[in-house]
Amino acid sequence: MATTKIEWAESTWNPITGCTKISPGCKNCYAERMALRLQAMGQANYANGFELTLHEHMLERPLQWKKPQLIFVNSMSDLFHKDVPAEYIHRVFDVMARASWHNFQVLTKRAERLAELSAEIDWPDNVWMGVSVESQKYTYRIDHLRQTGAKIKFLSLEPLLGPLQQLNLEGIDWAIVGGESGPRARPIKREWVIGIRDQCLSANVPFFFKQWGGTNKKKSGRSLDGRTWDQLPVTDFTQSAFA
Repeated sequence: MATTKIEWAESTWNPITGCTKISPGCKNCYAERMALRLQAMGQANYANGFELTLHEHMLERPLQWKKPQLIFVNSMSDLFHKDVPAEYIHRVFDVMARASWHNFQVLTKRAERLAELSAEIDWPDNVWMGVSVESQKYTYRIDHLRQTGAKIKFLSLEPLLGPLQQLNLEGIDWAIVGGESGPRARPIKREWVIGIRDQCLSANVPFFFKQWGGTNKKKSGRSLDGRTWDQLPVTDFTQSAFA
């Protein structure tokens, strides 16, 4: 099982690796840095570095994990990348449906393709679908997410690069906020985080503050106003697993 240090997931599953940059949030991509490091270490799944690569041998891996997990899908890629065949996307969804004891978190910046394919997808109840939004310019991705048939819809507002004002949170079940981390991390401002938290509280949307980020994210921590914010969407899974 590929356990993860990502605060809002328990495991990762990567039937695809590699990606390409499409917006400012991609500039200092952590997955790209990690993929190149794994390539240098000789890890077989990263022989192509950060070039988009399908790994059919990884497709049924979650079926082998018997303990129910909260699984982040394609932490090292984007399922809705234009070069991922629709047929392969459907195969990923088929595995998630069959692995019904897990809950899967799928996150994309390709919200347009997500909306285009949504009607073709038989959305399992155990799949959480999210979009990344790093600044006000990309809030349209939330509208595309709202068009999908996903039972749980969430936002990853990370790396947060500016304030997000007057967010339309209708139909949104969860929001994650985080600052960028790493050697070239761009700054995050407290008022941006507070503004989103207050909008979530007002709309009764569970709020998860992942990190302040920076060059040393452990030192920066993840405390906001003297507490951690680890709220999760309310589902049968979260109520039993995280009670």
